[in-house]
Amino acid sequence: MSDLQEMLDINKIRKILPHRYPLLLVDRIEDMEEGKKITGIKNVTINEEFFQGHYPEHPIMPGVLIIEAMAQVGGILMFYSIDDAGDKLPFFAGIDKAKFRHPVIPGDQLVIKVEVLRLRGRIAKVKAYAYVEDKLASEAELMFAFEDKE
Repeated sequence: MSDLQEMLDINKIRKILPHRYPLLLVDRIEDMEEGKKITGIKNVTINEEFFQGHYPEHPIMPGVLIIEAMAQVGGILMFYSIDDAGDKLPFFAGIDKAKFRHPVIPGDQLVIKVEVLRLRGRIAKVKAYAYVEDKLASEAELMFAFEDKE
């Protein structure tokens, strides 16, 4: 797939990512340029398990899960950006410059944009942004390391 011809729905995402409920935090991929950038969606609902304990009277999506959602979208981009992707897993290897600028609450739709900063061999670095509508909710630089599946 050179560029995304059609939207990746949850069934296609589940074939790429090893995550499952409640830790699968990507609902669809809307746009992608392999090796360059990707746009993914996470619909945030009150039914998420973490809202039971993360400020139940004022539910806010935990920042660590926003970062995880960005990493999962980045992992999908990595899957389509490396050779022999079916034989490798991109592991989240590091985070720099994480900032949380706007709370994410039930009913929000996170639009996650990830762009490749560097991709060499088994190491990649990306810049990730999470928006609610047009407001920047979070941003970070994420690193990935590729390991062989076994």
